[in-house]
Amino acid sequence: MPKNPVVASYIADFLKRDQLHVYRQIMGLKEVTPQVFTHKRENPLYFPFHIRRLTVLPKPRTRWLRRLIHRQILDEPWEMYDWELRHWILELTRVEARVLHVYFGHVAPQFIPLMKAWPHPVVVSFHGADAGIDVEKPRHAAKMREVLRLAARILCRSESLAADVIRLGCAPEKVLIQRTGLPTEEWAYAERAKPADGAWSIVQSCRFIAKKGIDLTVTAFAEVTKLHPKATLTLIGDGPQKEAIEHQIAALGLADRVRFTGFIYEDGVKQALAAAHLFVHPSRTTGEGDREGVPNSMLEAMATGLPIVATRHGGIPEAVTDGESGLLVPENDAAALAAAMLRVLGDDDLRRRLGCGARRDVEAKFDRAIQTRRLEAVYKDLMRDSRAAL
Repeated sequence: MPKNPVVASYIADFLKRDQLHVYRQIMGLKEVTPQVFTHKRENPLYFPFHIRRLTVLPKPRTRWLRRLIHRQILDEPWEMYDWELRHWILELTRVEARVLHVYFGHVAPQFIPLMKAWPHPVVVSFHGADAGIDVEKPRHAAKMREVLRLAARILCRSESLAADVIRLGCAPEKVLIQRTGLPTEEWAYAERAKPADGAWSIVQSCRFIAKKGIDLTVTAFAEVTKLHPKATLTLIGDGPQKEAIEHQIAALGLADRVRFTGFIYEDGVKQALAAAHLFVHPSRTTGEGDREGVPNSMLEAMATGLPIVATRHGGIPEAVTDGESGLLVPENDAAALAAAMLRVLGDDDLRRRLGCGARRDVEAKFDRAIQTRRLEAVYKDLMRDSRAAL
């Protein structure tokens, strides 16, 4: 039986706790063999991966100096050193890689020398912030345009991100939509009964950073508790904004109504979602240009049949059909968010309809098996084109 062709995937840190979607995508591959290249192995218990399929690359001793020069002085992305280029080509040859897939777009400029020297195709993924941060700076924009010119394919998690990279100068024919793949069979759908005592459970799951809009969730939740004083809010995750969120909760007198779980494993997330009645995710674009693709935690909630209240932001409207699988409100509008939350909690038929629609939309657009087949087809097409060109 012939050996599957090898696709090398580069993830700088394999893997951060909030990158489960990348792990799912790589682990879902069946018709190609994944070989992961990384500079740092993280969370091996959370993300197990066969050691033979993992290459940990050496870091330059003068990495700190390169960062200083390029970030602080030149204000431009860096490219790999000549010795790094030679090492990369040696390692890619050793594992017989036929395609290199670079996660994420903002790190791709360092691969420009490799894109020019390696005789096989390079794919670059854009997932959200990587299509917006620093692109207003001329040197960053120039490097990104070169990446977009040299890459064989550009994969985007949403149509909104695809429009962003085309505006940056990418040829439209290179751009493909590659949705986040969710193993829907592992996320059980369930209808939620109205709590007899009015103890509604609302949940948000994300990294605690500005674009996730947790401060808006807390403000809106304060309004919800005026009509539903027994309601609770569960915040799953952690991050740099936690202290500010805690201060906000205390100032609003909500400390006994809000629960923090920290980052929890998938089974814990499933339990929290199963106990909830509503999922909120009021994403926003930050002043630095940080934005969402499609939030993975929202897709997980949708798969379990939770009604969604979110914002018209990034790729969210591509996942949530307003009025059918959730309710969408404008960015940075806590009053509209609260009104939508109260509307869902107050209408039994709406909750059931949105929950059913949420599961249906995830199965139709984000099922991992379907998305994996599409990704493998991209890899195989590039391999055929590359072989024909040699």
